[in-house]
Amino acid sequence: MKMTVSEITSACGGRLLCGDPNTEVTAVSTDSRAVPTGALFVPICGERVDAHDFIPAVLNGGAAAVLTQEHQTAQGPGAWIAVKNTKNALQSIAAEYRARFSLPVVGITGSVGKTSTKEMVALALSAGKNVMKTNGNNNSQVGVPLTIFRLSGEYDAAVVEMGMSEFGEMSRIARVAAPDCAVMTNIGVSHIQQLGSRKNILAEKLHITDCFHQGSVLFLNGDDEMLRELSGTLPFETVLFGTGADCAFRAEHVKREGETTRFSYFAPNGESGEAVIPVIGAHHVLNALAGLAVAQRLGVPLSAAAGALAQYQAPAMRQQIHHTQNGITVIDDSYNSSPDAAKSSLGVLTSFRKGKRIAVLADMLELGSYSAEAHFDVGAFAAHSGVDLLITVGERAGAMAEGARSVRPDMDCRVCSDNRQTCETLNSLLESGDTVLIKGSRSMHTEEIVSCVLRSKEG
Repeated sequence: MKMTVSEITSACGGRLLCGDPNTEVTAVSTDSRAVPTGALFVPICGERVDAHDFIPAVLNGGAAAVLTQEHQTAQGPGAWIAVKNTKNALQSIAAEYRARFSLPVVGITGSVGKTSTKEMVALALSAGKNVMKTNGNNNSQVGVPLTIFRLSGEYDAAVVEMGMSEFGEMSRIARVAAPDCAVMTNIGVSHIQQLGSRKNILAEKLHITDCFHQGSVLFLNGDDEMLRELSGTLPFETVLFGTGADCAFRAEHVKREGETTRFSYFAPNGESGEAVIPVIGAHHVLNALAGLAVAQRLGVPLSAAAGALAQYQAPAMRQQIHHTQNGITVIDDSYNSSPDAAKSSLGVLTSFRKGKRIAVLADMLELGSYSAEAHFDVGAFAAHSGVDLLITVGERAGAMAEGARSVRPDMDCRVCSDNRQTCETLNSLLESGDTVLIKGSRSMHTEEIVSCVLRSKEG
């Protein structure tokens, strides 16, 4: 990344308080603990910490410039640029930087599965292109600009994960990333507390197309009823991927082989083949199809893209499978949870046939008035799907046990108040051959349960 202080000031409509306008900035950081020499530091005002407090230390540490919304005068070292709002200014600078590149940018959004799909799309594209992708799930109003600043002339394509949890957020980050095409994984109930309905969630996510141009295309999961209905109704090309006969990119003959999944793919040009992905679950097949669809559109041979998918590795705490020395299989899906994601994970759990299949499901948050119904429904799904033992964690998750028993009155359900009680319960029940799924919303910290089980069962 290279921009002068003068270019940065112009891009964000700021005012240079002091410093040399010709100073070259070579990086952008919002983390005061890790600001490279020559970087622009953008202090973000958080709920607990105002990063403006760290400006002097950052400049003394070698930063070239800083933004500020709290100063009207300043003296060096470094260049100080006054703006109305540092987060908005960060986005404006990133949008200006994005405009310097003509490479295709693929936006990834959806209620669940964004990070896994981003990884699959980037992997498929990597069979023919040098790809820049979002690190982790850095998909927010701050994360997307920081991702864009990583663009450089060495890349042929970029895959940018784009999340939102409130009205107007997708529009803002769409102006930053300006994707040429986009993938929409599904429309669920994540963040329904803030957005009110699935219809509102869909409308907000569609703003990922705000910067579309002639030749842009939106890839839609045809197995999601709300997305399927969008096909052919929008002022740009839409392409369905999924398992239905009406999907342009279609998967058939999906089969689990150990801890891999094999499927046949069919493309709209008549091309077909087989792909093997080293993960379990029908939802991963959809993610892989999205990767194949994007790869073909951007000129990567399908056979090469399919071959690249065999190298996929699940992101941390997202259905990572661990085998302990004494025969316990742990499915670590502790990163986050929602009703749709929980059901997909339960499908993975029940595909294991040896020993007890144990689901440890913690509270799912940000569901608003839908919360009780959603938890009850997931519990009923668990009972229908063949889970042998359900352990719930947290106050809201107790409704899952009620849902499970509404289907199977004699189902073994244990209701735990916290992670510690859950660990004690699990460790008293787990036996060699058992498989346990652990999943919950991020703030429930269910990774603590994963660590506890792995520690206690490794000996």
